[in-house]
Amino acid sequence: MIRDITLGQYYAADSVIHRLDPRTKLVGTLAYLIALFIFNNPYVFALAAFFLITLILLSHVPFRFILKGLKPILFLLLFTVIINMLFVKGTPLFSIWKITVTEEGVKQAVSMGGRLILLILGSNLMTLTTTPTRLTAGMEHLMRPLKLIGVPVHEIAMMMSIALRFIPILMEETDRIMKAQLARGADFESGNLFKKIRSFVPVLVPLFVSAFRRANDLAMAMEARCYHGGKGRTQYRPLRYTRRDAVAYLILILYLAAVFAAGKWLSELATPWFKEMIGYAGSVSVSMSEVY
Repeated sequence: MIRDITLGQYYAADSVIHRLDPRTKLVGTLAYLIALFIFNNPYVFALAAFFLITLILLSHVPFRFILKGLKPILFLLLFTVIINMLFVKGTPLFSIWKITVTEEGVKQAVSMGGRLILLILGSNLMTLTTTPTRLTAGMEHLMRPLKLIGVPVHEIAMMMSIALRFIPILMEETDRIMKAQLARGADFESGNLFKKIRSFVPVLVPLFVSAFRRANDLAMAMEARCYHGGKGRTQYRPLRYTRRDAVAYLILILYLAAVFAAGKWLSELATPWFKEMIGYAGSVSVSMSEVY
């Protein structure tokens, strides 16, 4: 599972998505994630999924590589769905012992699960198609107005870029340490939850030592190259918008307009459709309450 974390990695390919300006991808990703939480109906989710699948096809990044990013959050995804199904009050669908599943709980579970999946996949697509250097430059350009109020824009962008870049490095280091501990007879699977947590102490200690050592090496390398922050720095390849970025912004505006239309005018159609779907599920399982 450690190797399945794709956030922060870069997948080299020659595609129109890779050639976009990093500012375009950052703004597009932010707008896409915000649009996921504005409206709550299946038409918006279907439109967001279709839009994301289209971008993945254009990026030439394999689906299986992007879907690997969902494996580390499967537990969080299942936990979110179960919590919403069991603890949201509303119209009962069926009961098992003292547990009651409600119509509103199922609706919120499906909504939160779908949003979480699309959020992770959308964020992964941005990092997979943008190098850390260009990502840093894009964030710095977008946050440049904050310099007027004294915000250290360059330093913040650099820290965020380094944090993203260190995610796959630390994951590989964790995998290496776990294999070394397993070769020495460590057991990470058996026992209760507290025993499993204690068994990870021999992994965390060398991992922290390795992280601090890498951070120190990085700081020394930056100082050796006379890095002293963003003041007076220039760029070897300055960012410039092209025609493809204008087309991308136009497509983004059309997508947001379609999301607004689907969420505003099709919400009345979505509610009967969802009630009919979960009503059928409730009629099939309503007898379970009598059994238990």
